[in-house]
Amino acid sequence: MLYAIVDIETTGGHASANGITEVAINIHDGNQIVESYSTLINPGINVPTYITALTGIDNQMLEDAPSFQNVALKIYELLADKVFVAHNVNFDYSFLKHHLSLSGYNLQCKKLCTVRLSRKLIPGKPSYSLGKLCSSLQIPIQNRHRAAGDADATSILFNLLVESDVEGVIAEMLKKASKEQVLPPNLDKASFLRLPNQPGVYYFKDNKGKIIYVGKAKDLKKRVQSHFTGNKPNRQRQDFLRSIYHIDYVICGTELMALILEANEIKRLWPENNRAMKRFEHKYDLYVFEDQNGYLRLAIDKHKKNNKAFQSFNSLLEGYNFLSLLIDKYQLCARLCYLQKTATKCSAHENGQCFGACSGIETVAIYNKRLNTALDEIQKLQPSFALVDEGRKEEEFSCLVVENGKFYGMGYFTDKNYLSDGFSQAKENLLAYNSNSYILNLILNHAEQFPQKIFKL
Repeated sequence: MLYAIVDIETTGGHASANGITEVAINIHDGNQIVESYSTLINPGINVPTYITALTGIDNQMLEDAPSFQNVALKIYELLADKVFVAHNVNFDYSFLKHHLSLSGYNLQCKKLCTVRLSRKLIPGKPSYSLGKLCSSLQIPIQNRHRAAGDADATSILFNLLVESDVEGVIAEMLKKASKEQVLPPNLDKASFLRLPNQPGVYYFKDNKGKIIYVGKAKDLKKRVQSHFTGNKPNRQRQDFLRSIYHIDYVICGTELMALILEANEIKRLWPENNRAMKRFEHKYDLYVFEDQNGYLRLAIDKHKKNNKAFQSFNSLLEGYNFLSLLIDKYQLCARLCYLQKTATKCSAHENGQCFGACSGIETVAIYNKRLNTALDEIQKLQPSFALVDEGRKEEEFSCLVVENGKFYGMGYFTDKNYLSDGFSQAKENLLAYNSNSYILNLILNHAEQFPQKIFKL
């Protein structure tokens, strides 16, 4: 078996928007280097100053260097039938695969990461960066941060790892079923292997234990693995994978429960990589308040985190349409509900739709009584039910409760008669969660799809 030990220098940290400035490849037969290749490459874009400061490679050095397309065939032939070896292999592989594909070559190699391999065969080191690891192992590095120098140091490290591999770790890592090379370089395989094939929520953590991403899954192991497959060249993915050091998880009875827990956890933890769910929030709410004359007023306004809302809406139009229905059905005053901006009595007073609260003709007591009746009747029409479904284990059931049109909470029980003692008893054994229209819609859609799971309260 032949190994291609690779190091590259680039203009930046992700392949989709950056070029390669230098490539070095050492072909290794498992005992020694049998062929070496290195070249500078003109990336066709300027080399940033900070890259020059790190590598010493500047624009002038690359003026007469070949383009990647001119050396693509040579690089492909060196890599195509070898095991691709690098320190943090997915970085180098993603760059070369991306740029080879732009030149018409489809690179498909087995990969071996010397970071992951070193963690297994030389455990306990304070750092597994190439420079610090080589220093601790007394491996000399000539021309640090240059492709040939780093590739030569990685080759010496690889020799040491091969000699240390008395239990066949390398062969095991190269098996297709191993998934070892799919995993991020800093993630312990055991952390991945302990994931169950059950619904739940997973948490990616960085090297300081900070949660950087929360996700939900119908099958935890399969979903987490899907994050690591492929070699997308964008910066976000590459930075994300490098920052994953550990995975925690919570098993849920159903995928619906996992969705709800995920939504709550993202709002609670605010992880830096959860962009889509962060953007979801109630946009508008219906508020009830008393004005200086004692009249109760309804108003649609932007969502305010600490204000109690009667109902929530995803758009201003949705809120106004709901309020208009209330006004028509219960003969409320459009001006007191801020749907008319006139300074005097509302236009509806003339046709008898409004009884004159806006001009003091209808008393506070009568108007407020009718408005409260409207709110009470609407509240009574809001659904109250439980969804009973599978639990986390065979003898267990899950329960989600909606009370008066709002999600209350969820939990687990083993007694089928759990809900027969009444709603208040059921609530005592549930964990309360925040409700919003996203979560409520998930539950209502599920209830409509599976009416046999509904327990009326």
